[in-house]
Amino acid sequence: MSKSRYKVHGPAFAHIAAFHPELTALRRDLHAHPELGFEEVYTAKRVVESLKVCGVDEVHTGIGKTGVVAVIRGRQTGSGRMIGLRADMDALPMTEHNDFAWKSGRPGMMHGCGHDGHTAMLVGAARYLAETRQFDGTAVLIFQPGEEGFAGAKAMIEDGLFERFPVNSVFAMHNWPQMRPGTVGVNPGPMMASADRITIEVTGKGGHGAHPYAAVDPVLVAAHIITAVQSIVSRNVRAIDSAVISLCSMQAGDPGAFSVIPGTARLIGTVRTFNPEVQAMVEKRLHEVCSGVALGLGASAHLNYERIYPATINTRDEARFAMEVAQRLVGHEHVDRNMDPSMGAEDFSFMLQVKPGAYLRLGQGADNGQGACFLHNSRYDFNDEVLPLGAALHASLIEQGMPLASEASAPRQALSQSTPSPTPARSDA
Repeated sequence: MSKSRYKVHGPAFAHIAAFHPELTALRRDLHAHPELGFEEVYTAKRVVESLKVCGVDEVHTGIGKTGVVAVIRGRQTGSGRMIGLRADMDALPMTEHNDFAWKSGRPGMMHGCGHDGHTAMLVGAARYLAETRQFDGTAVLIFQPGEEGFAGAKAMIEDGLFERFPVNSVFAMHNWPQMRPGTVGVNPGPMMASADRITIEVTGKGGHGAHPYAAVDPVLVAAHIITAVQSIVSRNVRAIDSAVISLCSMQAGDPGAFSVIPGTARLIGTVRTFNPEVQAMVEKRLHEVCSGVALGLGASAHLNYERIYPATINTRDEARFAMEVAQRLVGHEHVDRNMDPSMGAEDFSFMLQVKPGAYLRLGQGADNGQGACFLHNSRYDFNDEVLPLGAALHASLIEQGMPLASEASAPRQALSQSTPSPTPARSDA
């Protein structure tokens, strides 16, 4: 493995870099065997095998269907504190168009978002933490299923994740191709938008295409709705707020029946917001606009509005703590401390609704094009160069968030003032 082209400080990175080739092999094996949400059987098995080799204290399986949790106790545990680290494991239902040796071996499935890399980084952190144990408390490593639209984080929480492992705070990171390797991005507020699904059913009156006056054309109504709903963002959302309404699919009629006006049409799309008040207002206006436009054209429209993922909002103290940890690793100039949020969505938001924490971005896009292909692209691949840095960042959040008594001057502002006693957890594996 080639030497990293950026400088990283601290013993964690140097320690993890020694087994960089092993992390790369794991990452590429996972890439070659992608699995969709709640089907991560092979992936979970490989994670469990790796964790046992790492020497973690406990491995728990079947949390949120295919989720895995590892527990590592520090050299000291008197603080009673627990910090959680989360990585997602699932792939996407898309066809890969790469031609390297580790490309997907499963048609219609692909690690097009780098969850294979996230999983490998957390395994790397597990190995380092189990081998060194330079912290006072308990590290809880969460390998989550079903991030890509299945709300796997919510499933793990509903399955008792935080009752069994009552962490004080929780952290996650995602690779970001638009940032260079050796850089980290975070902000003390919104990182990702909420994701809502909208389905608009338009009902008109079918008829002959040559006699539209005898019909009520739902295609025409749908077209007017498509145009009208765009006025919600431009005329109802304050300019200093953010919202996106995208109608991405229209279904109406039979493509072979060129002269038949159908009786119904369906529009499917998404709404993205950061502020719950903006979200509620957009939902209300969508109902009003869709119904009003349809009524004005002699038809009717029904809107089904589904709130799928809430916005991912970092808590201020934990985000600032993560900034300081990243700065110690890569230097102040390589940490974006006020990163622009993305209108994409992330189900780590469910964890942040329950526990304080922060979601970070890890740069992976190099000048030579390696790792620069954006997420959810059929040519995407995780940049293995950043595996040691991501693992070291995970591990440093543990070490600096729960310092040994002799290192008590290390930053502790990420931790909640409450220190619940850890619930004894059984080993399921």
